[in-house]
Amino acid sequence: MPGRHTNLRNTIGFLIAGLLTATFLLFTMDGQYLTSAQETKRSPEVAKTGAHEKLVARGEYIVEGLAGCGYCHTPRDENGNLDRTKWLAGAPVFYQPGQKVPGWPNTAPRIAGSPPGSDAEMITLLTTSVTRSGRPLRAPMPSFRMTRTDAEAVVAYLRSLSPGQ
Repeated sequence: MPGRHTNLRNTIGFLIAGLLTATFLLFTMDGQYLTSAQETKRSPEVAKTGAHEKLVARGEYIVEGLAGCGYCHTPRDENGNLDRTKWLAGAPVFYQPGQKVPGWPNTAPRIAGSPPGSDAEMITLLTTSVTRSGRPLRAPMPSFRMTRTDAEAVVAYLRSLSPGQ
């Protein structure tokens, strides 16, 4: 009989050690499993808000980094630096072509808050480089060929800004 008690103690000891290890691992894994379970319980409104925030963040990444929209659509201070207090508020075009180009614009429009066009028009412009009048973009505006998802993200970010923010 003493052998049976030893085996039972060992088994209970292994079970307790296993439970403690599993508990430790659960709390040291940054709550990944708990977080995903909690996310499935969110209301549709909260989930939609989270998706919109991600879309806006992606748009911010594209506008401020990849596309460099601020370089032309943001005014510059007296030292030539972008004036972040007037972010994407429209600005004089700060450079001219080496040779005369017909229709070269003097200003880049404000795109913060309410870009010059509907969402559909802006998405078309960013995915096809065709303006709302059906004409191709003119220099110095780059001819973008964004994916629809990226163009939607850019529009969501621009709409999230206050004019001149």
